[in-house]
Amino acid sequence: MKIGLIGLSNSGKTTIFNALTKSEVPVSTYTNAKAKPNLAVVPVVDERVSYLSKMYKPKKTTYATVEITDFGGITEDPAGNGVFSSSSMGLIKNTDAVALVVRNFHDDLMETPTPLQDLEQINAELLLSDLVITEKRLERIKWCYKRGQKTNTLLLEEKALQKILEQLNNNHPARDLELAEDEEKSIRGFQFLTRKPLMVILNSDETNFGKNQDLLSEITTRYKAIEFVGNFEMELSRLTDNKEVEIFMKDMGIRESARDRLTRLAYEILGYLSFFTVGSDEVRAWNIYKGMTAVEAAGIIHTDLAHGFIRAECFSYDDLMECGSERKIRDKGLFRLEGKDYIVRDGDILAIRFNV
Repeated sequence: MKIGLIGLSNSGKTTIFNALTKSEVPVSTYTNAKAKPNLAVVPVVDERVSYLSKMYKPKKTTYATVEITDFGGITEDPAGNGVFSSSSMGLIKNTDAVALVVRNFHDDLMETPTPLQDLEQINAELLLSDLVITEKRLERIKWCYKRGQKTNTLLLEEKALQKILEQLNNNHPARDLELAEDEEKSIRGFQFLTRKPLMVILNSDETNFGKNQDLLSEITTRYKAIEFVGNFEMELSRLTDNKEVEIFMKDMGIRESARDRLTRLAYEILGYLSFFTVGSDEVRAWNIYKGMTAVEAAGIIHTDLAHGFIRAECFSYDDLMECGSERKIRDKGLFRLEGKDYIVRDGDILAIRFNV
């Protein structure tokens, strides 16, 4: 899972990045918006993996991971060169979801925070970016038509792009547009920013954290949102005494770490679930989209497993916890053999049988 943090300059993105990843990237006001993005890969803490590891005692335990990228702040560019560098744009397009960080903290060097206005400004920039891409591609398609290259593939792509163009011109993100499966496939390579799943991080300070229900309610009419107390949670992430961390979190009214809260929201907006593979060599968590089949899950593990798929031996984590062992699962008839079309459920434990 890849999540990109974007926001206006001085919104506290890097502070949030440090809080999420336990990094120590320097944080300062008025940083260079064209600076190289910060990148970190962090594990998805899942107590189910921990329990399975205790039970199977494998040589290796592998949690699912989240790749978090902190991009340079969005600023107005009088030269009209765009709000992102070309290298950053390529990285943003490769993310699975975008997290917009909006400032809700006070600073003596900055004006009063205006999170709703900031959110609208960011969205306007993303819409403009997609609009430019769409118009340029449609111009290119017309150029191809004039040279006799009017193929069914181009016609389908043009149809999908015209729908996206109308959506963007009406100031609506492309993610709200329903496309037919073949239309979706035709424009997939463009990786439109406004078609990506989006969440909002409200970055508050210690004085107003937890007191912004009206603001969050307004934001959540359009987006999934979560509130962080950025500076506090960055400092919290650097503490090594777990008991001390728990005390500070309780005092602030925080039940989970910033990473756990963001990960849960990301799973929700992306439609992810986790299945597991277990054994003496490795216990591992795998992420897939809801609705994926057993053969698709096999392909996530390795393409050979999908190509030679025979069946999936399957039981659930919950049943394992209730029964206490695989043997008792079999005795109770809870061990299942599933075919290619089986829809994998969250918490399934799979063993793929295959031929090469």
